[in-house]
Amino acid sequence: MEFRRITALPPYVFTIIDSLKIEARRAGIDVIDLGFGNPDLPSPDIAVDKLCEAAHNTRNHRYSASRGIPKLREAIAGYYERRFGVVLDPDTEVINTIGAKEGFSHLMWTLLGPGDAALVPSPSYPIHIYGPLFAGADLRELPMIHGAEQFFEAMVDRWQYSWPKPRVIVLSFPHNPTTACVDVDFFQRVIDFARENDVVVVHDNAYADLGFDGFRPPSILQAEGAKECAVELYSMTKSFSMAGWRVAFMLGNREVVAALAKLKSYLDYGTFQPIQIAATVTLNEAPSFPEEVNAIYQARRDVLCDGLNRIGWDIEPPKGTMFAWAPIPEPYREMGSIEFAKMLVTDASVAVSPGVGFGPDGDGHVRFALIENEQRTRQAVANLKRALTKLG
Repeated sequence: MEFRRITALPPYVFTIIDSLKIEARRAGIDVIDLGFGNPDLPSPDIAVDKLCEAAHNTRNHRYSASRGIPKLREAIAGYYERRFGVVLDPDTEVINTIGAKEGFSHLMWTLLGPGDAALVPSPSYPIHIYGPLFAGADLRELPMIHGAEQFFEAMVDRWQYSWPKPRVIVLSFPHNPTTACVDVDFFQRVIDFARENDVVVVHDNAYADLGFDGFRPPSILQAEGAKECAVELYSMTKSFSMAGWRVAFMLGNREVVAALAKLKSYLDYGTFQPIQIAATVTLNEAPSFPEEVNAIYQARRDVLCDGLNRIGWDIEPPKGTMFAWAPIPEPYREMGSIEFAKMLVTDASVAVSPGVGFGPDGDGHVRFALIENEQRTRQAVANLKRALTKLG
């Protein structure tokens, strides 16, 4: 039997490390998992309490609206105005999605089809690569390994010399996995380019509230003219530690929002309404929660990066995201990221993500997720010190 959309998919390399981790744990080994970016912090109490209350109301058990209930769209619009100074019309410039991955994937279906092309960073979060491919479009991968400026230069060059001309530019800053960060001036240059060349910009702002050492990640919608050509995805997964709730939004250009709304009206009835109600209350009444989450991740970043540098594994502390992007130490670089990550599980009892899982350009790196408390993170560093005997 042929499954056309998935037959050509490569193996999901993260499952290799996950299988080793599970095998080791079954053998009684305490593996410290710094691989999967699955937030460990509990969701806000107010979200849980409101969910329970709303779930007991049987009127909320019926179908909801695929666009999201009006008060939820008003709440995220209010959040964007407070956080970024961006004014949004909740009726025409906001739509609720069932997580950012669902929103992004279905958005690609509305923007792209066979014969179209998209510009995407490499390495990149896997759905940013496969979303356009699932839509039948061609991919133009642009190097991100040396930062956002290299990506911008490659974007301009690749668009100019591509045929057909790419219709979509995919961005995500702070960037997963490289942790590259940008300012509003960078976004302004992208928007100016997109407006001039009739391109739609899709910015996945997954780490909107995770910026360290005083850095506050901007929204692309802060750039002048952004709503003429851009949309942004915002998720409550990291900022509010609500990963399993699957509450996200697409915001910006009203034509693109309307197109996604039309598609989603055929596909779903929206998130369970008590979840939407709980998310609404959380956005309105727990405005400081992202700051508390951010402080925890920054403390974990400091423990991890200071510890790695002390044992001879040189790493630059990230300015944002919930990750650290680490070049494989020179004595081990020839192993490649999969074999190196496998060795860390078996020899150090530490699980990380192989860089190649984010695309070929990531192969010289591994990604640490800041998902263990400071004590466990210190233990991971100690384990690595014992295992990596070739470090100076």
